[in-house]
Amino acid sequence: MLNQWMQRATRACVMLLALAALPGDGFAKDTPEMPTLTMAVGGLPGLYYLPVLAAQQLGYFKDEGLNVTLEDFAGGSKALEAVVGGSAEVGAGAFEHTLFMQAKGQHYRAFVLMGRAPQIVIGVVKSKADQIKSLADFKGAKVGVSAPGSSTDLVLTVALRKAGVQRSDISAIGVGSGATVLAAVGSGQIDALSNVDPMMTKLTRSGAIKVLVDTRTVKGTQEVFGGMMPAATLYAAESFIQKNPKTTQALTNAIVHANHWLQTASDADLLKMVPQAYLLGDPTLYLDAFHNVRDAYSPDGLMPADGPATSLRALSSFDSRLDPKKIDLSATYTNQFASKAAAQFK
Repeated sequence: MLNQWMQRATRACVMLLALAALPGDGFAKDTPEMPTLTMAVGGLPGLYYLPVLAAQQLGYFKDEGLNVTLEDFAGGSKALEAVVGGSAEVGAGAFEHTLFMQAKGQHYRAFVLMGRAPQIVIGVVKSKADQIKSLADFKGAKVGVSAPGSSTDLVLTVALRKAGVQRSDISAIGVGSGATVLAAVGSGQIDALSNVDPMMTKLTRSGAIKVLVDTRTVKGTQEVFGGMMPAATLYAAESFIQKNPKTTQALTNAIVHANHWLQTASDADLLKMVPQAYLLGDPTLYLDAFHNVRDAYSPDGLMPADGPATSLRALSSFDSRLDPKKIDLSATYTNQFASKAAAQFK
């Protein structure tokens, strides 16, 4: 009898110890203040926003007690408009939005980093490769960008200045970032191109362009910008973050979980997760593009120490509306939530 009692007591102790070891300060996670919300995304099918797609498709938002509606927009500026206008509580977009909004007197803060590199490539069209061998040869060139004033234009401008070429020395032509890019290259409309994947991978794979600058990797990004250049983030109004810290933490947990998954996901895992419509009818191309940008995804969601200053330096050299002396970088981001989330996925 004593033996049986001791066995039962031992089993009970083991169960209690196991329960005590569960995450979340006990038996359940904090309940978000706003369990149902809308997130505005500046182009969900793009690899730039893959962490958001993964968090939704793999159920990571739901695991955090969130019901997130993803509203897709043609670009980051349109998604920002939705957040500012109040039709979305949170935005998925470039870190630079927080800088420009502060310059306008409006306070938005990035709270989790998805991308630590811009994922933009500068290349020269094959027929011009003999004449344009480096960025220093771009004077007088017609260069395709997704749109004048866009991130593709920013990266191009910063890279050219390092090579001694001014923005006014070239003709920048808006060519979009989809099939219109292929048409611009094929028709001879442009001599060179600054654009994003998967189109740049498609053009490189076919031999249509020769890559000169590649910010799909951390190394390539540091070579262009002289430091880490934060890219895709989740951001929200400072007032939202202050009122909804548990919701902000839950969103951060889901994105860091997705970032962590992307570090080791197999090709089969990725193709199973991504909707067929996003694969462009060419799964192999999508996988090639993913492997080209994989290094760009943040492994932990943390803003790098030199990232905000690098971004401000690059943007202010590109846009005169941004005065570095009037920007408080500490108010444009926080690592408070990402630090807690990253500790769960070590």
